[in-house]
Amino acid sequence: MTAAAPNFDRYRRQIRFAPLGEAGQQRLAAASVLVVGCGALGSVAADLLVRAGVGRVRIVDRDFLEADNLHRQVLFAESDVAAQLPKAVAAAERLRTVNSAVTIEPVVADVSPANIASLAGDVDCLVDGTDNFATRYLLNDFAVQAGKPWVFGGVVGAEGQVLAIIPGETPCFACLMPEPPPAQLQPTCETAGVLGPAVGVVASLQAIEALKLLSGNRAAVNPRMTLLDLWTNNIRNVKVANSRTGDCRACARRDFAYLEARRGDATTTLCGRNSVQIAPAAETSVDLSELARKLQSAGRVTANPYLLRLEVETYRITVFADGRAIIAGTDDPATARTVHARYLGG
Repeated sequence: MTAAAPNFDRYRRQIRFAPLGEAGQQRLAAASVLVVGCGALGSVAADLLVRAGVGRVRIVDRDFLEADNLHRQVLFAESDVAAQLPKAVAAAERLRTVNSAVTIEPVVADVSPANIASLAGDVDCLVDGTDNFATRYLLNDFAVQAGKPWVFGGVVGAEGQVLAIIPGETPCFACLMPEPPPAQLQPTCETAGVLGPAVGVVASLQAIEALKLLSGNRAAVNPRMTLLDLWTNNIRNVKVANSRTGDCRACARRDFAYLEARRGDATTTLCGRNSVQIAPAAETSVDLSELARKLQSAGRVTANPYLLRLEVETYRITVFADGRAIIAGTDDPATARTVHARYLGG
């Protein structure tokens, strides 16, 4: 068992649900899950999994909290925003007060080909709380290669999608979507908005599929993709079994293009944020205290053990201990690189 022996009395109403029972609860207590992204979907899913008694919950997120997160990211409060906490850290602090029997492991990092094996290699299931296709294809590549189930979820506006993916049994993500849609055809939270209740429903569906998998109730896993539009009160379960093909890049040809990509100095425009993330070319660590000292003369600097923030010109530069930087004030990667080089070097 990965956590301290749980007080099963707190789960008595859950245990009374016959398909779960005490045996299922024991399996949950011995199980582990990785929640990838702790924003809207991830915060709801993590909360439900911790409350259900999953023994070990690892939460990885690359970002920090902002005020406009609070309408849909239920683990966080205004005090967390004021403290400039990374989402993974704030989530872990909150969740430890919810269920002390669960081991909570926060990781402040960007999921990449370089670190996904260390993040996901020792867990039983992955839950998708991301907001971009590149990371989902990476999760899919890893899950297919490692034979680990994962639960896809997406939400924009009042619409959402959920699918449990079990390698070798169901179509994988690349079966259903061999290539990401063109960027101009992808609605985002910035262009289409997002409603908190829709987030809650989608993440709850993800959590229940994860609980089925982790409690040994794989036969109960929904084999169909759930599509919902809460504004029009339309919910459908769409058959996807026939989408599994013998020519799938990932699960048929074992071509793990996203997993095997050579990681370089990478820029990522963050959805709806007017911000660009710049990741270092290799694993590194930054002495935030020393960096704060060096940047004092450049502009307004604030720092905590997890990140440093520099406000200068029209930009807000946030540097994490793993070397990543988020340049707020532009969505142009070239401009972001220029600002990064000007103040941080490289």
